[in-house]
Formats: sequence, structure tokens, C-alpha cells
Amino acid sequence: MMTQSRPVGELLRDWRQRRSLSQLELALRAEVSARHVSFMETGRSKPSREMLLHLSEELDIPLRERNALLMAGGFAPVYPEGRLDQPALQSAREAVDMVLSGHEPYPALAVDRYWSLVAANRAVGLLLEGVSPELLEPPVNVLRLSLHPQGLAPHIANLAQWRGHVLGRLHRQVDITADPKLAALHEELRAMPAPGGGVWSKASAHAEPLGVVVPLRLDTRFGQLSLFSTTTVFGTPVDVTLAELAIESFFPADRPTAELLRRIASEGQPADA
Repeated sequence: MMTQSRPVGELLRDWRQRRSLSQLELALRAEVSARHVSFMETGRSKPSREMLLHLSEELDIPLRERNALLMAGGFAPVYPEGRLDQPALQSAREAVDMVLSGHEPYPALAVDRYWSLVAANRAVGLLLEGVSPELLEPPVNVLRLSLHPQGLAPHIANLAQWRGHVLGRLHRQVDITADPKLAALHEELRAMPAPGGGVWSKASAHAEPLGVVVPLRLDTRFGQLSLFSTTTVFGTPVDVTLAELAIESFFPADRPTAELLRRIASEGQPADA
């Protein structure tokens, strides 16, 4: 999260540089002069509320950081941050629950920006067998859970590949958001034991062929599951909570996995059995 104590011009410059744009390129996108962009960044010109919103859109700044930018410019935040249990977001929460339950017998879960578990369907319990109870104390961080030596890590058959995928995805999220809390999470996970003692890097994350998708190959008491995931987000949200909410849906990567998950569900063996 960007600190509010910094001048708005510095924040604009940081976001422009983070998006690898020159002042001229941003000016062309925003249909303003490069001179005006320069003046706003140096503090010689104070951007209006409308200009900050316009530049935020062109720079693809996340809603939480748009609020911080507005406050740095002396304006009130525009985007509300509700809770899923509030009446205003009831329809959104119902939609999340509908997607999760409708995805059974395959696992699906909803997470917030920091990968804290918001909701999950019954099939997710199968993925959590053998995990240390301490890691399941709320708030549950699903990335920490997956790479922790007392979490899923000992049960992941392709841990090196999965670890590279998780750290690479989190690294990209840090690049997009500039969020220090996410950066700290990345460093925490990166410091966890790696297969063979390897150290993660952006290059090592893609050091081996990945095929079409990166699978999660998880050993369970029923046999090995091979899964891949898709991410669903709300379209054009104007609430910070909804903008940061994501549903991770796991699908069978092969026929034996699909048959196994359907059999577990049909035999009434819940994942938490």
C-alpha cells in the first residue's frame, strides 16, 4: 500500500515508472501534454481529482492504491471498502457461494488480495488433510499453507515446479500493486525450504518446460490428484473488497483425478472425513 505522507507527484512518477512508461507515453495515453505530466510529478502543478482518476485508469492502478493517490492529492477516497457480510455486498457473497458450491465435486476457494481464505467448498477439505492445525487457524493464508513444510509441501509431488509457479505469480502481483505486505509475504515464502536447496528467481521459475498449465500433483490417502486452477474475478468492480476478491477453481488435469473426485463425492466421503 502506498504511504499517504509522500507527495502525490512522487506517487504518480512511481506508478508511471512501475508501468515502464515515459512521461511522453503516459501523456499520449491520457491525452495531455508531456509538460503537464512533468509539472504534476515535480509538484509545479497540482492535479485535480478528475485528473488523478483519469491517470489512475491509464496506469491501471488498483482501487486501493487509487484511494491512496487521491488522499495524497488532498481528496477523499472514491472507492468504498465493504465487507462481504454487509447488506450492500450480499448479492456478491451469494454469487461467490453459488460458484463454489456449483464447482463440487472439484475444489474451489475464494481469497482476498493477501491470499487469506474467505470461503471454500467442501471438496477443499481433501486438499488439507495432514496439514498442521496451526496453519488452519484464521486467517488462513493459502499460499503459506501450500509451501509450508508443515502444510501441503510434503504432499506435493512436483513441489519444485509448484513452488516456482506460486512465487512467480506472487512476484507479478507485487509488481502490479506495489504492496509491501505482499512483498513481505513473497520474501517469507521464498525463505521456506526448497526442494534440493534451490533458491527461487524469476529465471528459475521458468527453467523447465511447463506444458499447457502448471499442475498441482497432490498425494492424498485416496491416491494422487493432478489439478490445475483457473481464477475468476468480478468484472468492473467499484468496491475495493470485490476488486481484490478472487475465486480459485481447481479442475482435474487427467481422467483418473476426475473419476477419483467424483467417486469420493458419490460415496459420501467428505474431504474432512
